[in-house]
Amino acid sequence: MFDYFGGSLGLLPFTKHRKSRAINAENPTGEKGKGGMASSPLGPSRKGSPCLRDIPAGATVTLGEIEGSGAINHIWITVTDKTTEADCFVLRDLVIRMYWDDEEEPSVESPLGDFFCCGFGRECIVNSIPVVAVPSRGLNCYFQMPFKKRARITLENQHANPIPAFFYQIDYCLYEEMLPDDVAYFHAQWKREKITQLQKDYVILDGVKGKGHYVGTYMALTTLERYWWGEGEIKFYIDGDEEYPTICGTGTEDYFGGSWSFAKQVDGKTVEQNYCTPYMGYPYYSSHDEAIHNLYHNDDCMPMRGFYRWHIQDPICFDEDLKVTIQQIGVGYRGLFERQDDVASVAYWYQSEPHNSFSPLLKKEDRWPR
Repeated sequence: MFDYFGGSLGLLPFTKHRKSRAINAENPTGEKGKGGMASSPLGPSRKGSPCLRDIPAGATVTLGEIEGSGAINHIWITVTDKTTEADCFVLRDLVIRMYWDDEEEPSVESPLGDFFCCGFGRECIVNSIPVVAVPSRGLNCYFQMPFKKRARITLENQHANPIPAFFYQIDYCLYEEMLPDDVAYFHAQWKREKITQLQKDYVILDGVKGKGHYVGTYMALTTLERYWWGEGEIKFYIDGDEEYPTICGTGTEDYFGGSWSFAKQVDGKTVEQNYCTPYMGYPYYSSHDEAIHNLYHNDDCMPMRGFYRWHIQDPICFDEDLKVTIQQIGVGYRGLFERQDDVASVAYWYQSEPHNSFSPLLKKEDRWPR
């Protein structure tokens, strides 16, 4: 049995036909026997260069460039969430991109925080199989990311100020032989509509051509209208579906594994309950701006909710094309009604290359939370 990818307890006993490597600020090429060589006041190889320092505003840095056939198994990142009181959306201002083999356009493009299920420029605790976020902003990704010739990961600083310290590590393996032809490539794309259109479904993913499988959704929802917001159904249009999808869910909270609005009653008030599970979660809720304090205004803001749903045990498979949408439907005392809210999302999927070009990423000001 040839074990190409790691992560399963059932596969641990099998011999691994690959070479383990890691890239970080002290060993930016992942070269064998070259880790931790930088000197510090404590001497050689004593934490001399643990991070990238002072990444200039407007700069794009290469976090890792790998030659050969292999797969990225784990990515760990941590960074500050603000540089001043006025510049507190670092996690939305930094953009991570990933390129496989010879492609010039990215297969992954997302604000850094949202890629790790921390939307709104805010950190939260995420405990899931492929994405983990721990205090304070310890961002981890375990999606397997294969490549046949090379891999490149970049970070663009669209923040107003230099990033004082960016810590990261990319754990990967190189293979002794070429990957099979039917191995698909990892993709992720961020989108946002600051105000959705009435009776028009929000598009999570569109324009995907080729063979592949959809593996996850992160959604950052800011509700702009009162009453219950979660009746909208998610739809998967597969292989030529036009007017109606092949798969249609029963509601937004249902898609993310919840029921009856996630709520409980405490002293006569409805209180939402956050949760994290291996494949689905609701890790973030806030209607306050905890990042700043100002003498002239309070910290109230529009309610913000972050959700994830991983299709690891139930991938959405397609042979030709795929489109994913979700409705904006609420319910109140008069029944169902069409809503307009602020929705952002990251779609995660695998597919054969080449892939269609992504729509242009919104400028940083249009990515900032309300």
